[in-house]
Amino acid sequence: MRFASRIILGAGVAALLTTATPAMASAATVTPVQTVAATTSAAPFFVDSWGPYYSGDEKAEAEGKVAVEKKSQKHWYWKKYSKIVKKCTWYKGEKKCKWVKQWFKKRAWKWEHEYHYTVGSKLTNHKWWSKPKHFCAWETFKVVGFDGSTTFKSFKNCSKKPGFYSFSGKDAEHIYVKVSRGDQGHPNGYQSGWEHIYSHA
Repeated sequence: MRFASRIILGAGVAALLTTATPAMASAATVTPVQTVAATTSAAPFFVDSWGPYYSGDEKAEAEGKVAVEKKSQKHWYWKKYSKIVKKCTWYKGEKKCKWVKQWFKKRAWKWEHEYHYTVGSKLTNHKWWSKPKHFCAWETFKVVGFDGSTTFKSFKNCSKKPGFYSFSGKDAEHIYVKVSRGDQGHPNGYQSGWEHIYSHA
C-alpha cells in the first residue's frame, strides 16, 4: 500500500467541497494504431457528499464529495465482414466458376464511454496533542476499477487545522474510505471499517 504525504491546501480542493459541480481533472487520450478517438461530449454523471466518518476513538473525522463526469468518444476501427463472391478461372480453354466466401474490411465506429472521478476530502484531527503513535488523523481510500483492479490512496493530518485533499482517476466501480489514527509514517490504530462512498450505476 502506498501512502501519499499531505498535500498543500488549494482553492480547487476547497471548491470541490463547497460547490455542487466541481471541476474535473483533465486526462490524456491515447489513440491506438489505426484508430481515431474524438471526444464529442462530457456531462456530469454523479455528484454527492460523503461522511462524516470517524476513527474508532472518534478523534479523526473525514468527509467530502465525489464527482463523476461521463466522457463519450467516437471510436473508429476496422470492421471485418464477408461476402459470397463469384470466382472464375480458365482451365484448358474452359472457364470454370464457383461461389466462395471472401473477407473484406471497412471503417466503422462505435461509442465508448469513460467515467472520470474526483474525490475531495476534509480531514480533521481532533486530538493533535496525543502521543506520537496516534497524534495524526489518517484516511485511506480504496478504489475498485471496472476491471476488478484495486488501488489505495492515503492522506494524513497531524495538525490542529483541517486538511483538504483530493485525487482523481477514471472508471471506478466502487470507492470506499477508512478513517484511523497513526504516526507520521502510517495509520496504526483505531481504524473504522470500510465506508462505501460511491458505486457506479
